[in-house]
Amino acid sequence: MFVKVCGLSTPESVREAVKAGADAVGFVLTASPRVVSPSQVSTLLADVPEGVLAIGVFRHEPVADAIAIARAAGLEWVQLHADLTPEDVTTVHDAGMKLIRAVTMAATADAFADWGEEILLIDAAVPGSGEAWDYASMVDVTALQDRKWLLAGGLDPDTVAHATAASGAWGVDVSSGVEVSRGVKDLDKIRAFVKAARQGEVR
Repeated sequence: MFVKVCGLSTPESVREAVKAGADAVGFVLTASPRVVSPSQVSTLLADVPEGVLAIGVFRHEPVADAIAIARAAGLEWVQLHADLTPEDVTTVHDAGMKLIRAVTMAATADAFADWGEEILLIDAAVPGSGEAWDYASMVDVTALQDRKWLLAGGLDPDTVAHATAASGAWGVDVSSGVEVSRGVKDLDKIRAFVKAARQGEVR
């Protein structure tokens, strides 16, 4: 089970996510209670070892701007929450970067198709809301079979095992579900989430 912990903003939270066994850490570089600057990310990367993905998260920024900001932060991965096209995926790859393409569970069928992104992320209808949704609705989406895709939205240490079992997800992404307050990570919850995600693994 691939586990990404997103919205990290302190060295302590980055170190805890890595120590707990997260496969990826996310840094929000767009308007959000969790926003960090490119220079902050550059500093936080000191606590991200080789083998753990470091990902810049963007929402609605033009693709070229997201690429430029990610480069300034020293990142090789971007996660884009926007109305993208297959051409946008090509643009990211042509820039030498890798992509997590985010869509919502309410997206049209063609949005779930394989556009060549490294990983697809499927979020709640209102991304960032922390609201649970019908995870089982994803299990029969033919386009997701044998794909690398992350489940997000409404996940926390108590719900992640059920959600992954219901959806058949390849991995999970969490942010608000491991916070003590909006934008403030709870180190105990980070540890508990990674453990629960791995114990609930069904593949």
